[in-house]
Amino acid sequence: MSDRRIRIAGAGPSGLTAAINLARAGYAVEVFEKRPDTGKRFHGDIQGLENWSDEEEILDALARMNIAINFDCDPFLKLIITNGQKTRVSHYDTPLCYLVKRGANPGTLDQGLKQQALEAGAKLHFGQALPLEEADIAATGPISKEIFAVDKGIVFQTDYEDTNVFLLNDDAAYKGYSYLLITKGYGCLCTVLFDRFTDLDDNYEAAKRMLLDMFDFDIRQPQDVAGVGCFSTRNVYQRDNTLFVGEAAGLQDLMWGFGIKTAVESGYLAARCIIEGKDYRTEAERLFGPRLKATLVDRWLWEIIRFKDYQLVVSDSLNKGGRRAFDLSFLYNFSPLHRLAYPVARWAMRRRYPNLRI
Repeated sequence: MSDRRIRIAGAGPSGLTAAINLARAGYAVEVFEKRPDTGKRFHGDIQGLENWSDEEEILDALARMNIAINFDCDPFLKLIITNGQKTRVSHYDTPLCYLVKRGANPGTLDQGLKQQALEAGAKLHFGQALPLEEADIAATGPISKEIFAVDKGIVFQTDYEDTNVFLLNDDAAYKGYSYLLITKGYGCLCTVLFDRFTDLDDNYEAAKRMLLDMFDFDIRQPQDVAGVGCFSTRNVYQRDNTLFVGEAAGLQDLMWGFGIKTAVESGYLAARCIIEGKDYRTEAERLFGPRLKATLVDRWLWEIIRFKDYQLVVSDSLNKGGRRAFDLSFLYNFSPLHRLAYPVARWAMRRRYPNLRI
């Protein structure tokens, strides 16, 4: 057992994952969260715990990182992709992702990780902000000046069947996507934009109209939800003695805006580096650097193929069924194609997002 005291700023997935692993290793861990509880940044949003970006099954990866499934975690085995005119349905033998809830309510990922951290012996201090220079690990979430995506939507109760719909239409989500996720009578309808953020309200209303026309689902007790995403390829993983994890380090997927898996991975990596005496900056750059560059190129290429209302994406030629309609893990490997396209893609993304570290 170590007598070292570890102080963590932020009680999101990355900070709590670090706390769980460090406390289990015998460290005296204290987590400081400026909000009154874990998950207060969210309001019941449904998010995807991605299972497509790596060969390792995400539930196996969580178990390897000492994270138990004590939260709602529903497999995503059917995907409906539409541009509002043409629709493609894909079925999967292995979940494309798992749907999890975010927030301070029972059953959420946030509350599940909070309970695991407490059971491991970590002390949690809510309503208390910890200055970053006093933290061993900074897990404080998005950096407001480095936003690349915004989303707006609602969560609601419904009698409609479980469904997962991605709407690709620039009137509903310019250069982004809208989605309708329903699981066990609970739904989430959101629009995600990667450009023209001032159009968010109009795009959301258009997405809502289109999805209601197509699927005729009922909406009861709606609550507003919203969020942002941050990204960098010139990440600050360490400043003096403070290790940065999750979105505080700019770790997110520029292609789709997903980040739970990477957040958990970074918290686990920071904890392991402390326990094993390894250099976190070096290890984080090795693990995340190529992946981040790959998603930057993916985002640039995705916007090129969106011509003609995403006809290529909704084409039946991609609907091959099986484990996955097509293997998506290649998108996250910094392949020779990625390396060739990277300078042009970085130039294009720098022009759009001058505040990002890319």
